[in-house]
Amino acid sequence: MSIVNTFHAAVAVLSFAALPAIADTLTAPIGEVLLTISGDLSNQTADAPEGTVTLDLEILKSLDTKVFTTSTIWVEGDIEFTGVSLRDVLDYAGVTGSTIGAIASNDYKVEIPADGLEENAPVVAYMMDGATMSARGKGPLWIVYPFDDDPKYRTEVIYSRSIWQLNRIESTN
Repeated sequence: MSIVNTFHAAVAVLSFAALPAIADTLTAPIGEVLLTISGDLSNQTADAPEGTVTLDLEILKSLDTKVFTTSTIWVEGDIEFTGVSLRDVLDYAGVTGSTIGAIASNDYKVEIPADGLEENAPVVAYMMDGATMSARGKGPLWIVYPFDDDPKYRTEVIYSRSIWQLNRIESTN
């Protein structure tokens, strides 16, 4: 084999090695897709576009449920939120990026650093006071923090990350 052919073979091997491997093909949602995750992922939903994970309400409910009660600056009184930690959602999708772009149905977008996610905060809430949320009621998904649990959750930065009508997440490095 000539030096040129050896070089080209080595470049080809290194090129394929740099591509992310698909770790898991996830079950396709049966119900309405509520959340689409794309970007730097190691998993993919069956029958979805390449590099995409899609979730319906049943898939979200199959993940570890988090419930907390807190007040917010947008809704009066204490509200019980039920959902899944954002970190668990990202783990399910195999997100490998360092920045999460959370996007609402009106294309409003916020960025959340992946390294700042905790086990219990924030939560991708799908229920408020025991009822699923409609688009008119800030749903069907809302990234929310347990604001009353710790002063660190009551800052302008955290409030700005509490995006409602969430329908997409983009993972980037």
